[in-house]
Amino acid sequence: MGRMGAQDPSKGPPAAPTPALRLQGIRKNYGGVVAVAGVDLVIDEGEFFTLLGPSGSGKTTLLRMIAGFERPDAGRIELGGRDVTSLPPHLRDTNTVFQDYALFPHMSVAQNIGYGLRIKRIPGAERQRRVDRALRMVRLEGLGTRRPNQLSGGQRQRVALARAVINEPEVLLLDEPLGALDLKLRQEMQIELKQIQKEVGITFVYVTHDQEEALTMSDRVAVMSNGRIEQIGTPVDIYERPATEFVAGFIGISNLLLRNGVKFVVRPEKIRMLTEDEQPEPGMQVEPGTVEEVVYVGMSTRYVVRLDRGEHLVAVRQNMDAAGDAHRFQGRPVRLAWTADHTYVLETKER
Repeated sequence: MGRMGAQDPSKGPPAAPTPALRLQGIRKNYGGVVAVAGVDLVIDEGEFFTLLGPSGSGKTTLLRMIAGFERPDAGRIELGGRDVTSLPPHLRDTNTVFQDYALFPHMSVAQNIGYGLRIKRIPGAERQRRVDRALRMVRLEGLGTRRPNQLSGGQRQRVALARAVINEPEVLLLDEPLGALDLKLRQEMQIELKQIQKEVGITFVYVTHDQEEALTMSDRVAVMSNGRIEQIGTPVDIYERPATEFVAGFIGISNLLLRNGVKFVVRPEKIRMLTEDEQPEPGMQVEPGTVEEVVYVGMSTRYVVRLDRGEHLVAVRQNMDAAGDAHRFQGRPVRLAWTADHTYVLETKER
């Protein structure tokens, strides 16, 4: 008897699974302004995929076209292999979570969460069971009878998430959903959101301008600029191996260097700052310079160094010494050293 799941060689290789979302040649103009300039994208089932970029990069417009709130001027949108390009939002197997939560103030938490099920005429007992499960999932047990105005911002965000997830959409779209929260709560919610996504297994397409948020939560990230995707990759890919100068500059702090006509990047934390009595390791690139600025940022200190050849680089050192000790480097000559495997050559992109 054959092994379970073994492929019959006579039937050829197994068919590739249908992606959760496929975009082909998506374009959108507003008058003379190009908002989205021909985007192709494939997102797999169960992925946490983030559209990352600054304001005006096209990420929110792209999300709105996936949801059906905007119609593309050209291109095709498929959800689960089905062409939905011309369908209105309510006929697409998606739900959207917005930054402002959009909860019904006159309804209880449980009624808000179960609203979509009630519209679908799911029987009361089944609806209650699913609402209770959703409340547990977002850690709001016992709060089902409260009104939204009796909850904190983080709790209201959880209600909005539970209301969207309970309908089990093919794709859940999230438009800067944590933007209204303070930093500490936002960081906590990032971790919880990723855990919830893993638990429910729904494909998440997440829009943010926050680089740390994208790196923290995503399986893959598409970095957008001027309506185009500059690079798609895992968080490690886009941070350690940025494909373009824009990506290198937008994701964290980058040092851009030009040597013999070649542009390359070295991240601040990869640079060792050597004092007069320290020696570099064999094979390191070493550049002398002077510390022009010392910036204390808590766990670490940033040093802005003007190289003798004229370029400015940023180096980072963990604060292992006594508080304020870093300022002894101000104005001092130093040498910056890094290894070849900590540099990454940038592509030249044709437009």
